[in-house]
Amino acid sequence: MRTSRDATTSKTTEHEDIENASNQYESTERESRPPVPLDGRRIKAAVIGTGAIASGSHLPALAALAAEGEVEIVAAVDIDADAVKRFCADGGVPHGYTDLDRMLAEQRPDLVSICTPPTLHREQTVAALRAGAWVWCEKPPVPTLADFDAVEAEEGTGSGPYASIVFQHRFGSGTRHVRRLIADGAMGRPLVAHCQTTWYRNAAYYAVPWRGKWETEGGGPAMGHGIHQMDLLLDLLGPWSEVRAMAGRLVHDVQTEDVSTALVRFESGALATVVNSVLSPDEVSRIRIDCERATVELTHLYGHSNDNWRITPAPDAPVEDVAAWQDFGADVPSSHLAQLRDLVASMRAGERPRSSGADGRTSLELITALYKSAFTDVTVRAGEIGPGDPYYTALHGGAPGWAPTTHEEASA
Repeated sequence: MRTSRDATTSKTTEHEDIENASNQYESTERESRPPVPLDGRRIKAAVIGTGAIASGSHLPALAALAAEGEVEIVAAVDIDADAVKRFCADGGVPHGYTDLDRMLAEQRPDLVSICTPPTLHREQTVAALRAGAWVWCEKPPVPTLADFDAVEAEEGTGSGPYASIVFQHRFGSGTRHVRRLIADGAMGRPLVAHCQTTWYRNAAYYAVPWRGKWETEGGGPAMGHGIHQMDLLLDLLGPWSEVRAMAGRLVHDVQTEDVSTALVRFESGALATVVNSVLSPDEVSRIRIDCERATVELTHLYGHSNDNWRITPAPDAPVEDVAAWQDFGADVPSSHLAQLRDLVASMRAGERPRSSGADGRTSLELITALYKSAFTDVTVRAGEIGPGDPYYTALHGGAPGWAPTTHEEASA
């Protein structure tokens, strides 16, 4: 995923518009473009970053909606001219660019998919919002709460544009069914929960230069891997109130952690354990919620369908209730496509989409609090990390042993 807003010049061809703007300008100097009505026409979409997540997830989702007449894929952007040329040729995308500002000005997309490393997300999201485009940004959304708040400040009001985060595990028939059961209290109050993202990443994975570093990846497995399951847990159980955590750097030679554990209390009173690891050869993603009348469990790896959910009723639960709980309906797997459908519906309605604004911020706030608790050995409460707190602007918070060392410190 090699994308920047500054790029080298390449020659325009019949299938490409790959050029570098001769006069660069900062997005802060541009006037914001008001949102364009979307009724009765296809949504013009562009992809920023042409790496694996773009070609494997975003482009297929956009192409599926294009086949249904909902979306028109107009452009792609990547700092690597050859990479964007291949992406456009393989995906049938008519215009390729190496400069984001130029693409936004010339193509005027309604929706931008951002598929670049986290360190680029804030600048690129702000540029798109100021150009009047809605944003669908890969997780993690931005490296810090300060960055998230800066992005949110650039969103429109009323009918948008808004910036939504890719949290595809929230979407699909299984999640929708269980969320409704919990919200309606059908299985009684949630009491105890477990959230597990135990994956395996070897040294070759961390050989990629931007991985394992606070500045470029933002954080370790809590931020880059476990964020999906933690976000889903919060989506099901609602607001959290406090967290107590530990983190370790047990195997990999990285700046960030490679494993963390946490205890989380929710506003409802429910208690949860959270484990995030890249040290686990037997890989699994799991959420378990014990309610008063039933246990709900989701076991999968990178995505789930109805078959990945299991509901175990208490012995005295009425048969008719159990039958209703276990009826998930037609199977719609969690996927980028499922979330994109929801986002496009929000765009056409001129409404804030799910996993944006405060709804999208909650998992980043929990992760930030997890790091602060782990590095300071204190309980951290929701809402306490704001401007002036070192963890607001860096997930390592400047903590000794965790913050990156300067050349002088390393020499000493």
